[in-house]
Amino acid sequence: MIMYKVIGKNMPKTSPELIFRLREGSFADDLFITAVSYFDFFNFLKKHPSDFDNIAKSLNIKKRPLDVMLTLFKSYGFIMEKNNKYHLSDVSDNYLTSQSPFDLSSFVSSLKNNPVCSEMKKVLITGKPANWAASKKGKRWATSMEFDDFAESFTAGMNSRGAYLANGLLKMIDLKKYKKMLDIGGASGIYSITLLINYPDLNAAVFEKPPVDKMARYTINKSGLNDRMKVIPGDMFKDKFPGGYNIHFISHVLHDWDFKEIKFILKNSFDNLEPGGMVIIHDAHINATKTGPVSVAEYSILLMFFSEGKCYSIDEMKKILEETGFKDIKYRPTILNRSIITGIKPE
Repeated sequence: MIMYKVIGKNMPKTSPELIFRLREGSFADDLFITAVSYFDFFNFLKKHPSDFDNIAKSLNIKKRPLDVMLTLFKSYGFIMEKNNKYHLSDVSDNYLTSQSPFDLSSFVSSLKNNPVCSEMKKVLITGKPANWAASKKGKRWATSMEFDDFAESFTAGMNSRGAYLANGLLKMIDLKKYKKMLDIGGASGIYSITLLINYPDLNAAVFEKPPVDKMARYTINKSGLNDRMKVIPGDMFKDKFPGGYNIHFISHVLHDWDFKEIKFILKNSFDNLEPGGMVIIHDAHINATKTGPVSVAEYSILLMFFSEGKCYSIDEMKKILEETGFKDIKYRPTILNRSIITGIKPE
């Protein structure tokens, strides 16, 4: 189904929030069970309130998955951070430590033979994403997207998600003074289509790697926006972004990658964006204190498990943008715990 038909019109009065959370938070419980069962995390922290590096070294957990795990447990109220050290909360002290008569650790660990927990343990130790869908013959997400069947199915799902989230985006951004937008890693182009429908003077191009570029062409053809929208095939890690655009729109892309790759993408953006142009990062972001929102912390587990990324905090994104050269960094919440972070390239 091509979702552009209902963008901005006849939107349901109900919210899909629960459906989003069930899908995006589906691996948070497995991480919790793994931390209790295989790393004895809460007993360790009771005996040794520790800083980030000591936890990583003592429990042999890589930094990216550890950051995601600690953020989740802070959002659940299981741990607290004071003076750069992590401590148990009363809840975890009462119910997740062996010295407590109410210890539920064994109750939790009764599920440790879940195959996903075994995969989760590997991700924590190696820092590398699990095989897609925990299949022995699975492929990394980025590699899987090179196969037509997977790319078509995955893009259709993201298309449906985007049709809803795009309406929240519209309420928080004003693009009247901009004329040309490059939608980086834009998949089907659903967000560009939304913006073009609402900004008749705006033109756009979707920069996407084959074979996903074919999905974008199909969606654009169905939208009737061929005269204002096109597809530019390319690899954001190998090719320079095409020049002449004063908006770079990046939605739900950066969360698939680690810091090194994010910095590379944003440097590519800064170098090729028109002076005075704006970069728009649309995603689910962790708050500045890394204590939530809970649904975003849960979503970060899925990203950590299947990709090389996570949900980044507002402060992490601001820092990278500033280091890249962008100015006037602003954060705006949209809907369903999504948000945009914008930056301007100086003239």
